Amino acid sequence: MNKVAIYPGTFDPITFGHIDVIKKGLKLFDKIVVAVSDVNNKDYLFNTNERIEIVKKALFSDLKLNKQKISIISFSSLTTDLCKKYKSNIILRGLRAASDFEYEFQLAGMNRKLNSNIETLFLMSDVENQIISSKFVKEIVKLKGNIKKFTTKNTIKSLKKKYEQNFN
Repeated sequence: MNKVAIYPGTFDPITFGHIDVIKKGLKLFDKIVVAVSDVNNKDYLFNTNERIEIVKKALFSDLKLNKQKISIISFSSLTTDLCKKYKSNIILRGLRAASDFEYEFQLAGMNRKLNSNIETLFLMSDVENQIISSKFVKEIVKLKGNIKKFTTKNTIKSLKKKYEQNFN
């Protein structure tokens, strides 16, 4: 039986921190479903289809990860409903610092109340990537800084193109 984990997030854009969580998850599970949120409660730089394409290029073109072990989908439902759809009882979440823990702890508790069969597994990215956030990556690229230590080549291209379109 295949063990599937759901890794939900906005991925606006994907960073090396997200990628660390995916790589670590692949060591534990047969398949990771990278679930790109399509809920409109945030002000995204990239629309859902753009984010999905960026994630695909980062994982499969830049990093050559196994397409058989990773699915990339969009979702606008409860994560627990997504688990049911993909026959998974594991939600993967990344932790960077103690400041993430309170929110993630509450989210895990709510998901557990919604479906007591679902466990949330917290994975930390490697130390050098724990400080990375999509928010800071966007801010740095907006100010024309170098972000190659934070994300993949194709993601950088997408960010630069978006900022050239929007801010020039």
